[in-house]
Amino acid sequence: MPSTYAPFSRKSAFITELAIIIGLALFPLFVPLPYRVNIFLSWEGAYRISQGQVPYRDFGLPLGYGFWIVPALFFKIFGPYLVTLVKAQVFMNILAGISFRSILKSLDVKPVIRVLSVLLFVLSYSFFNFWPWYNQTVIVYELIGLAFLFRYLVGPQGKVRFLHLFLAALFTFLSFFTKQDGGGLALLLSLALLAYNSLNEKRLWDVPLYLAFYGVIAAIFILPFVHYGFGYWFNHGQAPHNSRLSLYDIISEVLYQSQWIKFYIVMMVLVLLPSFKQFKTFWQDKQAMLFTLLTLGILAESAIFQVTSYTPPDNNIFFHAFAFAFIASRLVEQLNIDLTKKTSFAGAALLVLLWWSGTFWKYMDKVTSRLLPHDESVNKLPSLKADTSFAAFEPTVSKTGENVVSRSNYMIEWDTTDVPTSKWIFSDLKSFKGIYMPPQTVEGMRKIMDLPVVKNNKGDLKVLNMTELTPLAAEIPYVPETGADSPLWYHLGVGMFNKQLSVFTQKVRNHYYDVVLYEYAPENNNFFPFALRYELEAHYKKADVFLAPRRPTHAIIEVYVKE
Repeated sequence: MPSTYAPFSRKSAFITELAIIIGLALFPLFVPLPYRVNIFLSWEGAYRISQGQVPYRDFGLPLGYGFWIVPALFFKIFGPYLVTLVKAQVFMNILAGISFRSILKSLDVKPVIRVLSVLLFVLSYSFFNFWPWYNQTVIVYELIGLAFLFRYLVGPQGKVRFLHLFLAALFTFLSFFTKQDGGGLALLLSLALLAYNSLNEKRLWDVPLYLAFYGVIAAIFILPFVHYGFGYWFNHGQAPHNSRLSLYDIISEVLYQSQWIKFYIVMMVLVLLPSFKQFKTFWQDKQAMLFTLLTLGILAESAIFQVTSYTPPDNNIFFHAFAFAFIASRLVEQLNIDLTKKTSFAGAALLVLLWWSGTFWKYMDKVTSRLLPHDESVNKLPSLKADTSFAAFEPTVSKTGENVVSRSNYMIEWDTTDVPTSKWIFSDLKSFKGIYMPPQTVEGMRKIMDLPVVKNNKGDLKVLNMTELTPLAAEIPYVPETGADSPLWYHLGVGMFNKQLSVFTQKVRNHYYDVVLYEYAPENNNFFPFALRYELEAHYKKADVFLAPRRPTHAIIEVYVKE
């Protein structure tokens, strides 16, 4: 056979897929990374669990602790450092890619399309997720659960299939015990697939057996924590929690936005039109029906997930690769497109890379921006207190003396506190090693370490750290506060409630803490309780103020010590 044909045997396809999944997952370990907003929460939960603290007994959280299992394990192995979180996410990204590949393999997707789909999955979803976050981990657990579920549905039919069903229930529950919305949708999708399988196979015990496994696993994870106030902390729509499930918001988001989701649905209808003409035959085609139900379910889940888990805004883009795999499989068959030629495959791969070039361009941009001439100047006001007549405005001027207006500076930048990441630096504190931050933040942490009360610390220092610098617990060191009213994070109405706020207020009034670190983020709705700041200003001495490690820099960290 000519060398221009058959780019992939089964073995070469497998090797290529693993190279894509593992190679791109490892990439973040070899580049310097900036401190990420909100990563303090990932560190805090992993650190507490790795130190032996028990969720709901020693700290409360409105989620399950599924998200922190892997980071806590990695903390035990590699130490409680921010870079350890990156290593944990590398592991999770590898699991996600392998699970996605396994699902497509179970559905008998052709090797060429499978390789392209794996490439798209990595580029569109996992490549830029180099920090662990529960809105991503919930999907990873779901993918693992679906991979085992499809092994049960279309894999070997011996006794091992029941192990696959049990593992599917386990990881689907871990998805729910990571984030209720995504995990609940994962459960519904699994039940829909099982329900079809039961109808197709004419047996009734698939769904009951799966639910029995799921119930036993849930009991094992939940019952030991019931008497620690699990029902109060775990958010299932009851007070003091607020439900994020709004039918109006979902409909509005889908109709007003969600262009890709709607595009894929239209494309799916078009490629399925021939099958609709022979629906009975299509219904009996088990793999085709499962693939259709899976893809539609993933699209529906992503449409809801973008509303219930709205930050960051790209939480739900796991759907691209599923839709691509389905539509491409149908089009290749219906249009008789030959992708077995190496040139055809290379062209298709280049188109996928072009489609998602933004994910790797941000890394390449650091090099190309130095080689290619471009205008990156920004018109700024020297101070927020500048003359309102703009007499103090600092324009960008060309070599000829003319005012320059370009895409980089046509808007006036009012944030005079902003520090570009190009000017961020590394800290010498071990927990922050390899992660660069604003110089003001690094200097602020150094001053905290130099406080007399910290330098004389004998292991019994009482610290309340309401900031994003939670790794300071390992550096000062101090034991994070524990107890029934000690939340894992301090977002009022999300991670803590008025009951906890009143406890902290009383402790501040009684000068219980030796040091309080408070982050004032005025543009975030009680991200750290505003009311507590007034108490701190009244009862503690403010020792320092510096920028928080975020962009835009509309947040400061205040250091309070006893009078």
